[in-house]
Amino acid sequence: MKAAAAVLALATGMGAAASYAQDITVALVPKVAVPFFDDCNTGGAEAAKELGVNYQWVVPANTQGSTQVKIIEDLMARHVDGIGISVNEPKSVEGIIKQATDAGIKVVTFDSDSANSARSMYIGTINKQAGVTMGKSMAEALGGKGEVAIVTGQLGASNLNERIDGVKEALADYPDIKLVATEGTEDDLARAVSVTEALLRANPNLAGIFGISQVGGPAVAKVLAQQEFADKKGKLKVFAFDDLPDTIKGVKEGFIDGIMVQRPITMGKLAVEHLVAQIKGEETDPQNIDTGVTVVTADNLDSYTK
Repeated sequence: MKAAAAVLALATGMGAAASYAQDITVALVPKVAVPFFDDCNTGGAEAAKELGVNYQWVVPANTQGSTQVKIIEDLMARHVDGIGISVNEPKSVEGIIKQATDAGIKVVTFDSDSANSARSMYIGTINKQAGVTMGKSMAEALGGKGEVAIVTGQLGASNLNERIDGVKEALADYPDIKLVATEGTEDDLARAVSVTEALLRANPNLAGIFGISQVGGPAVAKVLAQQEFADKKGKLKVFAFDDLPDTIKGVKEGFIDGIMVQRPITMGKLAVEHLVAQIKGEETDPQNIDTGVTVVTADNLDSYTK
């Protein structure tokens, strides 16, 4: 009878835990609809399924900070328990994140931070260090001299600006490398192609391009495949972020020299796991997590791991 009672108590406890998990709802909000965040969604959805919680993926229609503010307001109205957000404009979401946390909603940031907000932790690449790595890689490829340009995404994105700061820090050790332009693209591929074409026409001596956001690598590869710029293939050094199919293709075809590969699936997975742990009270002292980068070139393209 004692054994039967213990089994019944265990079953009741397990049932209560399962019911509790099903009552939890977490939402992830990316910066915009691009393939990089599809991987974040994959990781988030997998973690939610494993943990037995409800999961929402809410994609902004644009990169304006006000759009993400409205999304968080809507999620608060739906009474979600946790929100993970990749921030477009850090300052713009500080107020709404404070409102969410005051309402008892757990909030973490992933991929792109709002460091002065009330979020509990940041999960993602330590972007400045990734930028330093990128800058050093370019400097080595150029032999320490030449004109370079930066093609970024949204000019106000903190993660991208941290990468740019890291690139500049690395290049400070190479006085013969001159940064001649920094151009934004709003993370739009067509715009990035136009920006790259204009850069090459305006700077005939350009020796290198940094693709700071995920559209940079594919855009440069598309431009260099054009007849007008065919003579620059192999001469123009290109370093990009994120191992999207078009970026990998660019490495294989010799248009891109190296990729700073992040771990978006891991970001999404960890965001959901830590939100749930905080909601349950199992994590009371959250700390930022660096998910790291790998420099991928033609030499390790078939052997690297995310």
